[in-house]
Amino acid sequence: MGLIGWLLQWPVRAFVLLLVAVMPLGVELASFQAALTSAVVIGLLGTLLILPLKLMLALPWAVASLGGLIAPVSWLFDWIITVMLFALASSLVDGFRLKNGLSSALLGAVAYSVLSAVFIRILGLGDVGVLRAAGV
Repeated sequence: MGLIGWLLQWPVRAFVLLLVAVMPLGVELASFQAALTSAVVIGLLGTLLILPLKLMLALPWAVASLGGLIAPVSWLFDWIITVMLFALASSLVDGFRLKNGLSSALLGAVAYSVLSAVFIRILGLGDVGVLRAAGV
């Protein structure tokens, strides 16, 4: 789908971010504009920072997962990156705030990832997994 697919997913991800903000997770959004901007920033951060973050965490990941033999550990490191990107986006976008710090980042990133994957799949805008929906 490429660029067109991403552009079609953008308002869906913004809507999902608004849904996450309504949940009692400590994620706050000032407006739909803040949600649109946040969705773009999360996607761009995922695109630009995924490789450096994976390189930075490569040694701890290799040791903890026995070189990838223990799949849940690999999954955990992907979630750590997702939470880092979500928290970073909240610090970069005015109107996007994590009220309870790390716990809001963790819960918000999980909810955002799962709901994005579900909505995008239901709308037929792509075949994305939960981690890919978060930008990882």
